[in-house]
Amino acid sequence: MSGGGVTGAGKVPSLRLQHYLVMAGVAAAAVVACLRYAPAAAGYGFLLSAPAVMPAGTERGAVRVAADDAERPPAPARRSSVVIFNFGDSNSDTGGMAAVNGMNLVLPEGRTFFRRATGRLSDGRLVIDFICESLHTPYLSPYLKALGADFSNGVNFAIGGSTATPGGSPFSLDVQFHQFLYFRARSMELINLGQRPPIDRQGFRNAIYTIDIGQNDLSAYMHLPFDQVLAKIPGVVAQIKYTIEALYSHGARKFWIHGTGALGCLPQKLAIPRDDDKDLDAHGCLKTYNTAAQRFNALLRAACDTLRNRMVDAAIVFVDMFAIKYDLVANHSAHGIERPLMACCGHGGPPYNYNHFKACMSAEMQLCDVGARFVSWDGVHLTEAANAIVAAKVLTGDYSTPRVTIASLVNSTLPNDG
Repeated sequence: MSGGGVTGAGKVPSLRLQHYLVMAGVAAAAVVACLRYAPAAAGYGFLLSAPAVMPAGTERGAVRVAADDAERPPAPARRSSVVIFNFGDSNSDTGGMAAVNGMNLVLPEGRTFFRRATGRLSDGRLVIDFICESLHTPYLSPYLKALGADFSNGVNFAIGGSTATPGGSPFSLDVQFHQFLYFRARSMELINLGQRPPIDRQGFRNAIYTIDIGQNDLSAYMHLPFDQVLAKIPGVVAQIKYTIEALYSHGARKFWIHGTGALGCLPQKLAIPRDDDKDLDAHGCLKTYNTAAQRFNALLRAACDTLRNRMVDAAIVFVDMFAIKYDLVANHSAHGIERPLMACCGHGGPPYNYNHFKACMSAEMQLCDVGARFVSWDGVHLTEAANAIVAAKVLTGDYSTPRVTIASLVNSTLPNDG
């Protein structure tokens, strides 16, 4: 685990308070984990008290990169031909939240590939990392990373806990957009001074602008009556649509937009006390949460269609992440996953291994074996194994509207001709 007049101002404090409480809990858990990493054996069979180390060069999906290469692949000899500007939440945060909050995350975060914590809320790589690998470009540096950042191939503005709705979090989508504007303005300033910026004018023009946000907005509304939840979704989508329009007005022409996943299949949601199981579907997921996620995706897809018809010189691609992520649960056996609804790192054991007060990285965490194939890492975020499966499907273009691959956007000169 609104702004622009879209929703009532009275809800903003509760959204902000919820975000701060989550952030404080994560920070506190990280501090405790730094003081005491070795939890007692859990006794559930699938759990152990300390993680082993995965051998270097572990293969994930279609791309093999040595773990000894640390967080970033070797820098190319020349400027990368691929530039990505990413906006989002923890699903694509490569270390932004850790940097801005001074969170010194420790193992087991990052244990499977990097073999150290990198600020990603996972045991390894994220979907955005696999996308970068497929395009033969280094992993994206967080915008707020003070040391070791390399912005020659783009910037990652994503911050864990972020919302699309302004005011819902400190680094909501509008803030990330203004961070981009600042970065772009300073780059143009360097060019005008005759200096070389990390990204030149052509880099900004040809860049791919990726957006993966909205999950936290939906989660914050789900305590409301369901008709009110549905009524708020158009406002969330409107913020994403506005951001695409604003980026377009500043020269962006290639957009890769992710829908949200199957929220009703997250252990965090399933562990919320309920009176009965009437809301569970055939695969054990919460129907209400998933219906809201599908409604969000339908409206976001429609918004992309509208913009595509209006911005005829732009490529605006929507990716159905719900179908991909729900398949991890519905067809888990085909993916070699035994417990699709259980968190690898959490507390409480089966069926969900999730406790809202004793989460992953707490002193009492219960951890699955290294190499065990789980969908969920900590109850909210996916494991590297799951991210690899998701990324492999994203990269095919089969779940995209229009049906194109992200690789096809790199050298495209007529982005919207497909």
